Amino acid sequence: MISLSTTYAQGLGEILYDSHEIYYEKTITKRRFGYQTLVNRIEGLKKNNLFEVSIATKSTEGRNIYLIKCGTGKTKVMLWSQMHGDEPTATMALADIFNFLENKKDSSTRKINLILDNLREELLKKCTFYFVPMLNPDGAEAWTRYTNLGIDMNRDALALQTPEGQLLKQLVFDLKPDFGFNLHDKNRRYSAGQSGNLATMSFLATAYNEAEDVNPTRKRAMQIIVGMNQAVQLYIPNAVGRWVSDFEPRAFGDNIQKWGTTLILIESGGYKNDPEKQYIRKLNFVSLLTGLQMIANKSYKKQGVKEYEQLPINSKAIYDLIIRNVTIKKGESIFKADLAINRNERPVKGKDYFTNSSEIEEIGDMSVFFGTDEIEAMGMEIIAEKEIGLGSKADFQLVKEGKLIYTIKNGRIE
Repeated sequence: MISLSTTYAQGLGEILYDSHEIYYEKTITKRRFGYQTLVNRIEGLKKNNLFEVSIATKSTEGRNIYLIKCGTGKTKVMLWSQMHGDEPTATMALADIFNFLENKKDSSTRKINLILDNLREELLKKCTFYFVPMLNPDGAEAWTRYTNLGIDMNRDALALQTPEGQLLKQLVFDLKPDFGFNLHDKNRRYSAGQSGNLATMSFLATAYNEAEDVNPTRKRAMQIIVGMNQAVQLYIPNAVGRWVSDFEPRAFGDNIQKWGTTLILIESGGYKNDPEKQYIRKLNFVSLLTGLQMIANKSYKKQGVKEYEQLPINSKAIYDLIIRNVTIKKGESIFKADLAINRNERPVKGKDYFTNSSEIEEIGDMSVFFGTDEIEAMGMEIIAEKEIGLGSKADFQLVKEGKLIYTIKNGRIE
């Protein structure tokens, strides 16, 4: 089997990236795909002897939470997604990985098919996988971070007040996985360091104590993250971040690392013009399968941790739109300033879409911040039906010497 060096990590990443369309689960095309859509896909897995599907427990509202097992190998790997109900990107990627493991054929060259077949065979022979997609189905249906009890289950590792949290700890203690993947979404405006690059993906080898020490368990997570990062850098250069490693004694990631499972946290952020996170879903597919192969063939042992330590820490340096040096009239005052504007989603109950609204969040000097979109408005003035200010909706025109230059509608450039 091919050694997963840096070059091969990137090469495998390219193959997985180019092949993702073959494994894309076509019943899931939007972030708010709903609990029943996932259940239908899980029921389909029961027809394949590769998978063992069981009901691990029920949520507060009585929804089934499924455990899906496959593989026969000695190394045990557990992956769970959507412990926060409104963080579904990795759940979509897991559905694609199920298709990959089911051996759906690629129409690519024989050489590429051979590489993917070898990868699939190696994963299933050397590892046993335990998947818990949509750990918080009540939160997913309500499109909220929290469980039905109003509790953030990622702060429930000690008190165990939720059935979902009780299940996760029970699985960790009963299965004793060697490796765990804790899969999340984060605010799409996080930046990779103090830069204008959206942190499209972020990783973390969670801390297991206040001192943030690095023991062999945590070091393995760092080594695996290095390879996963290498696999996606070609597609999101300088847009991979590192989550802050402050120890949170109530969090599952920190405690699972402390309990002896090597824990990798993945956070899916934002990517321009990808509101449904389908591109980030693809990147999850690439990075997860790369990480799983590193585990299967133990090639992570060849990686150092320096590249992990060099990943930029997530920062909040980005707004959706910054308009720079625009002339603003407010009452009797006329002044020049920057405007920072964000667009916000609001879920529509019982639907799979959102309504959008915009808000002017900052007025003044935004020179240390970045916009996903930016307008240099020197010499332009704002024309609006209502006087603009902090918190007001971003609906106005930018005019220069009486000529319309830009129309801003609900925070978007038209």
